[in-house]
Amino acid sequence: MKGVVFTEFLEMVEIKFGLETVDNIIENGNLPSEGIYTSVGTYEFNEMVTLINNLSAETKIPAGDLIYAFGLYLFAGLANSHPEVIKNYNTPLGLLYCIEDHIHVHVKKLYPDAELPTFKILDKTDTKIVMVYSSSRGLYRLAHGLIEKAFEHFGGSATITYELLKEDGTEVKFDIVQNG
Repeated sequence: MKGVVFTEFLEMVEIKFGLETVDNIIENGNLPSEGIYTSVGTYEFNEMVTLINNLSAETKIPAGDLIYAFGLYLFAGLANSHPEVIKNYNTPLGLLYCIEDHIHVHVKKLYPDAELPTFKILDKTDTKIVMVYSSSRGLYRLAHGLIEKAFEHFGGSATITYELLKEDGTEVKFDIVQNG
C-alpha cells in the first residue's frame, strides 16, 4: 500500500484524536516499518489493518466507521495533491463514471504498483449511478466516504446505499442518487 495513504491516515488520526493516540496505535502495533512512513514508500497492507484495529481499540469506534471517516478525510488530500484529475469534471457523477477509464489510469501512472479497486458501472443516468466495487481488501467503507466527499466537492449531496454482494465486503454494489 502506498505510503501517502499511511501518512494521510496518521494525519487524520492526529487531527481527530491527538498525537498521543498516533503514538499509541503505532507503539502497540509491532509494525515491520516501526511506524516510519514516507509518502513515496510502499508498505504492507497488514500494517494499515493493524493501525485501524489499534485505533478502533483505543477510541472504541468500530473499524468500519473509522475507515469511512478516513474516506471522508482522504478526498481533500487527493483533490489537493492532484487537482488536475478532478478539474476535468463538472459533476460528481461524471467523476464517478470515469474512475476506471481516467482516474485509476492517472493513479497507475503515478504509482505503477498500486493495487486499486475496480468499479463496474451497471447503470448511469443524469441523476443516478449504480456500480459494483471489487477489491480483495474490502475497503468499501473508504470508497463510500470518498464518494460522499466527491458530491460535497461539487456543492451537492447524494443518497448512497450499498449492498454487500460478498459478506467480506470484497464486492459491494453502490446505488448513488444525486439529491436535488
